[in-house]
Amino acid sequence: MNSPQDRRFEPRSPANARAVVVAPGLEMTCLIVDQSATGLRLRLDRNLALPDQVQVIDLARGVAIEARVVWRKGQEAGLKQLGQASLRGLVPSRFAAARAAFLRAGGR
Repeated sequence: MNSPQDRRFEPRSPANARAVVVAPGLEMTCLIVDQSATGLRLRLDRNLALPDQVQVIDLARGVAIEARVVWRKGQEAGLKQLGQASLRGLVPSRFAAARAAFLRAGGR
């Protein structure tokens, strides 16, 4: 059987971008290891079970990515991107927690 990483439909490129993963009751720094047009792979700071739906804040780009967790292995997780929004300026209410986390992390 193929590993989850081998079932991707889009080529992935290395990212190594600092990020914060946000969900109700959760805010944790992480690293976006690589990403494609439809997904991304995270390396978490600690081995923690993520909920099925999260928002990932790409700190350098100032973007919140809505995503569904599709696989987990140790401190890594694969996510399918569902949508995204800029965190600079006004944001839709569903991104309010992500914007607050972005500002706490030093985003502008």
